[in-house]
Amino acid sequence: MQTYLVGGAVRDALLGITGSDRDWVVVGSTPEAMVAKGFVPVGKDFPVFLHPQTKEEYALARTERKTAPGYKGFVVHAAPDVSLEQDLARRDLTINAIAQDAQGERTDPFGGERDLQLRVLRHVSDAFREDPVRILRLARFAARFPDFQVAPETQALMVEMVQAGEVKALVAERVWQELAKGLMARQPSRMLQVLRDCGALHILLPEVARLYGVPQEAKHHPEIDTGVHVEMVLDQCALMDASLEVRFAALCHDMGKGSTHPKALPRHIGHEGRSVKLLRGVCERLRVPQTCKELAEVVAREHCHIHGCLGLSAEAVLRLLVRCDALRRPERFALALQACQADAHGRLGLELKPYPQAAHLSGLLQAALSVDNTALSDEAMQRGLKGAHIGQHIDAARVQALKAAMAR
Repeated sequence: MQTYLVGGAVRDALLGITGSDRDWVVVGSTPEAMVAKGFVPVGKDFPVFLHPQTKEEYALARTERKTAPGYKGFVVHAAPDVSLEQDLARRDLTINAIAQDAQGERTDPFGGERDLQLRVLRHVSDAFREDPVRILRLARFAARFPDFQVAPETQALMVEMVQAGEVKALVAERVWQELAKGLMARQPSRMLQVLRDCGALHILLPEVARLYGVPQEAKHHPEIDTGVHVEMVLDQCALMDASLEVRFAALCHDMGKGSTHPKALPRHIGHEGRSVKLLRGVCERLRVPQTCKELAEVVAREHCHIHGCLGLSAEAVLRLLVRCDALRRPERFALALQACQADAHGRLGLELKPYPQAAHLSGLLQAALSVDNTALSDEAMQRGLKGAHIGQHIDAARVQALKAAMAR
């Protein structure tokens, strides 16, 4: 039995990146032999085991054979006679098909080290076409390593896969899993660009794909193109080290602009409501987590009002805070402000423009929260107020607190 460090840990070490998860491949063993050594089986589709001490994953060397459309249509063969080279041949990209033994000697049968030096994302073999998830994986690797380019032959292969309908066989969970990783990468715009270039974006996220080529008012959007704007907003989120919820909100905030009537261009009146409707469809289709969906709805519906908050009266600010549920969920409102700041900075030449709206609304929210609801409720009931009138009494106090804060 021989064990080799494989995949991302080897790749990242060669790139000078530390802290990567370590995965191992085992050559010349059987499931029974692994269990006898104390390894714990965890694989459902093929033999994978956890090391009894380190808990790192050890997979038996295996080959795969395509039997049906989609990413699940494979027959896996894991046996002692499967070689290291055969196992590496089934991997997606050359940079992920490098192995290293206990002495530090590397096995690189497909030129992965060369492609790391060339900064190229290249498929290992024609077997790449058998698993459409690999298109998504390559796209999110492009987002993680934005200085890497897709090899021309790999680009052509992905186009063929999309045209053959392979992407349509992907299940929601895998699509969301890969999209989420790409959104959290160093430059998320690269993921959208790669998916768009091969045609996959039109199938996986048609609501986003339709934004490219849609003009916006140059006064507010010097970059003009709505799709380019979304890319820029996502990259601003990455610079801010924003959470997945914020990045998903950024992805969805302008979806409604793709369905603006031609006569209404480039103003996009009412795009906020259309964006909410479209993003709800995306969330249902891809089974997006509820926290992402909720924040995205707030940002899509209210981002224009948040941008214009400096000119709002105390009464209008309170209505905005209530619509955002900021009084009950101030932490989520802080994320909404972060997404709006990324939106404001995701515009050509405006990347460093101050965004005072965030501090302004954060301060006003604190002023509104400083109102003692319990004391005001007791006071209202002592005055004989009931039901909605109690709420109105509390809101009046909040407005006064907001006015005082705005006057400072």
